[in-house]
Amino acid sequence: MRALRTFVVAAAASVLLAGAGAGTASAASRFDDGSFEYPTAPQGSFTTLSAGQTIGPWRVVSGTVDHMGAGSWQAAEGDQSVDLSGTGAGSVAQTFTTVPGTKYTVSYALAGNSAGAPAVKTGKVLVDGQNFQDFTFDVTGKSPTAMGYVYRQLTFVATGATTTLTFASTTAGAYGPVLDDVTVVACPPCPVC
Repeated sequence: MRALRTFVVAAAASVLLAGAGAGTASAASRFDDGSFEYPTAPQGSFTTLSAGQTIGPWRVVSGTVDHMGAGSWQAAEGDQSVDLSGTGAGSVAQTFTTVPGTKYTVSYALAGNSAGAPAVKTGKVLVDGQNFQDFTFDVTGKSPTAMGYVYRQLTFVATGATTTLTFASTTAGAYGPVLDDVTVVACPPCPVC
């Protein structure tokens, strides 16, 4: 099993901070816990969280989500994941340091809660509140032991010193899209020709 992924989002930011003085370096932020591994959710069960509550560095920004514990169903990475529809459609977000003008790539594992309708789960990814990608996942033929995760990807160019990445369900009811293994990496600058 791979170690819990923690990526320093802005390699360029590290260079900038290194020369900015000791006081500034403490302001560095990184994208963290993309697999929702902490805190530990109940084994074989879940915790429903509502707007204002947190899952490690993630915060629930609307509705409710279910933080799924180990053994609830197959995770894409690690042991835990998030159903983006708790008692209804919800969303989670994380804010991290970025370098304006730098391109970042977001990758995430997508599945769906097959315990209830609808068969096709829907949602969206937002960057600083702007819709960057809509997604769907069909749970037909899927099960808790064979979730059928697929990986999606998007890129964005940072416009500020921090960026907020949000994953939101647009599926009504308590059986929504499942999110896991979120990563964010800075794209290396293009070489000079």
